[in-house]
Amino acid sequence: MRPAGNARDSLSPQELQIATLAAQGLTNKEIGRQLFLSPRTVGTHLYRLFPKLGITARAELAAALDLR
Repeated sequence: MRPAGNARDSLSPQELQIATLAAQGLTNKEIGRQLFLSPRTVGTHLYRLFPKLGITARAELAAALDLR
């Protein structure tokens, strides 16, 4: 179930950037290298933003962010 309104608006700029890179298929390690974060920090951000987007899997990110 997806939240009402634009789910992207509920994300911080950094969460949106991480979610977009993950939706493009980058691994946590690759995202971390680009953003100067640890892979564990990237994973934590993804874990916290999934409920905000109303998703349960990484494969759902592109649709939740309207990137398709």
